[in-house]
Amino acid sequence: MGSVGVQIVCVGLGVLGLIGAIVCCTVPRWKVSSFIGSNIVTAQSRQDGLWMSCVVQSTGQQQCKSYDSILVLASDLQAARAMIIISCMVSCFSILILFCGADFTTFIENEDTKPKITLVSGVGLLVAGLLVIIPVSWSANTIVQNFNNPNSPDKMELGECIFVGWGASALLLLAGGLLCCFSRPKSGSSGGVARFTNSNPATNKAFV
Repeated sequence: MGSVGVQIVCVGLGVLGLIGAIVCCTVPRWKVSSFIGSNIVTAQSRQDGLWMSCVVQSTGQQQCKSYDSILVLASDLQAARAMIIISCMVSCFSILILFCGADFTTFIENEDTKPKITLVSGVGLLVAGLLVIIPVSWSANTIVQNFNNPNSPDKMELGECIFVGWGASALLLLAGGLLCCFSRPKSGSSGGVARFTNSNPATNKAFV
């Protein structure tokens, strides 16, 4: 029952991590306008994401425009596009594998194969977590360096998607780590029992 509980928890963590990765991929809140110095009251603010840039007016109206070309993006955002999409695919595939090989499902009847399948799922979730934390941390470092650069005319701050990405990567890494720790093949006990049962007939014949 311990492994079953861990697998159920890992499914929940993996699903939450996948949702967080999807939010990072779709919501344009990686970089937001910074209001410092004399720019306390502004008529509009800018929000940049992986796929579009949005301008929010002081009245609440929002206008978004997709990037004209991938070549206009910074290198960190170009890498983030590919890595976040791959992470979503890997995490989704790993969760499906976990459902097939988990102890609380009957898709696979072989008890020796289930730990191997859950181990593969755990490795996949670890890879998915790394594919999220690398571009998010890279973008955060670029934003901080640009913010601290006195020669930069357009200063931006960390958006909510950066923090969501860190949380999603932590959930995926935690789920993958738990699966790798608890997915051990259950071998060794059956051999001892077989030797004990086979020795009983020999001792009975000796006394007869």
